[in-house]
Amino acid sequence: AISDGAAVVVMEEQRELDGVVAVTVADARKALAESSALFFGLPSDGMRVIGVTGTNGKTTITYLLEEILAAAGHRPAVIGTVNYRFGEEQAPASHTTPESFDLQKTIAGFAGQGADSLVMEVSSHALEQSRVAGIGFEVGIFTNLTPEHLDYHQTMDAYFASKRRFFDEYIVPDGSLSVINIDDPYGATLVGDLPNVLTCGLSAEADVRAENVQLDRKGIRADIITPDGSFRLSSGLLGGFNVSNILCAIAAAVALKISQVSILEGLARVPVVPGRIEAVENDRDALILVDYAHTGDALENVLRSVCELDVSRVITVFGCGGDRDRSKRPVMGEIAARYSDLVIVTSDNPRTENPESIISEILPGVRKHCAEELTREQFGRRGARGFHVTADRREALTIAVETLCPGDLLLVAGKG
Repeated sequence: AISDGAAVVVMEEQRELDGVVAVTVADARKALAESSALFFGLPSDGMRVIGVTGTNGKTTITYLLEEILAAAGHRPAVIGTVNYRFGEEQAPASHTTPESFDLQKTIAGFAGQGADSLVMEVSSHALEQSRVAGIGFEVGIFTNLTPEHLDYHQTMDAYFASKRRFFDEYIVPDGSLSVINIDDPYGATLVGDLPNVLTCGLSAEADVRAENVQLDRKGIRADIITPDGSFRLSSGLLGGFNVSNILCAIAAAVALKISQVSILEGLARVPVVPGRIEAVENDRDALILVDYAHTGDALENVLRSVCELDVSRVITVFGCGGDRDRSKRPVMGEIAARYSDLVIVTSDNPRTENPESIISEILPGVRKHCAEELTREQFGRRGARGFHVTADRREALTIAVETLCPGDLLLVAGKG
């Protein structure tokens, strides 16, 4: 770095350096984040910033809040898994939460274009690596915690500890507020340790809750109870887990003191969230859904929700990513087989692993509920029940669509 012209070196281990300024710090990543914030003129200071953390639901909640904030007259920017966006401008997302220098540069760019609010997904990796240091969050949202990223965190306790850091270090008592989903056991644990909390969920104890919930192929209807009053919700989003996502978004809006009129207006105009129970138009009189579900819990949430809909058969296409937590592979196989009439196990972003090896680790779970492996011809027969294996994802999708009959539901999970 010095030979390339560095004038200042920030480091965790003290050492003598000639001709440059040496700064010793306890946490170099945190120093990078805070220095980056200063370098770009503390761009988030003039914004209302909402951070969303948890395993599932983060992306959907950012889309919901983006529309609610816009309905309330704000100009929101969003940083998340799908993209980084403001108004008509979009950039592909390299990470759910970018590295701190890139993050501050992106926020500064949004601020320069006129953004007055920011909704961002905050990943556990970002929290472990202090990427969001230097950002003043007005509201922090906790969705849920289920097994994911255990290749990185090793244990659920370590994973939970990384999420706790968001509320302990960045949602400070001075004017900030935590929105916690208490239907999740980790959320219920978190609530007892935090000041300034607004709870949400289906629980009767939640500050923001849903009652008289109705789910069907047209969406969600429910009575929403908040500290500011009650209203009737009608949403085109599908599935019971989206009730939780909507409640998190409403609770955050209540925390931001946004009116019910703006909340309802924003929720009414939420578009289809890419890869989140995204319906695919088709001429087969079937319901085809693409969902990003790539953990056992996420897959179970989606399948349990679609099984509540009025469909003839459930056909699921899925796989597991390579170079990631291997323990979830048989779990996802078991869940797919338990809730589906037909299952196609295929490849899903194998990275450096052999797709056939990944599939072999999924199949013990599948066989717990689907004993019979079907040929392609058998799979397409009316009344068939079982599973089919092909590592060729394009072929898997072709077989699934060819099998569809009127009234069937096809779920394509994972990368889509």
